[in-house]
Amino acid sequence: MKVGLMADTHDRIDAVERAIDFFNRVGVEHVLHAGDLISPFVAPKFAKLKAKLHYVWGNNEGDRELVRVKFGEVEVKPLGNFAALELDGRKIALLHGTHEEIVGALLKSGTFDVVVRGHTHRAEVREGKTLLINPGEVCGYLSGRLTVAMLDLAELRAEILEL
Repeated sequence: MKVGLMADTHDRIDAVERAIDFFNRVGVEHVLHAGDLISPFVAPKFAKLKAKLHYVWGNNEGDRELVRVKFGEVEVKPLGNFAALELDGRKIALLHGTHEEIVGALLKSGTFDVVVRGHTHRAEVREGKTLLINPGEVCGYLSGRLTVAMLDLAELRAEILEL
């Protein structure tokens, strides 16, 4: 199974739409968003996503209650600050990654096959006992690159892709 990964959308609607179009085009079944959507007005854009969206809070969310309401309108439930998911027999930790010590502890714990994080805006795939993936920033504000990642759960490999 292939899974789409995204983070740090920061209200950039055109980039969010490009990411959704990309994930729809390649036919992923799940998209994991590692936080920092920011404003409630972005959530309805995900109505066009054909995959199931798994979303955790970032550190810059504005009105979390209204974000929750707007996501509810498109049948998405924010999963809090952390989500432990199991997809295709693989255990995945999904978090924004504000605290490096927590990210490091998750990697060392041996509990997860994959840790998906955002926050740094730096696209990264780090192989090891646990695969670490930061899809970078959909918004492109800090790096100048609009990036997402694709995770192949069968092969336990990931690739950063520029939109």
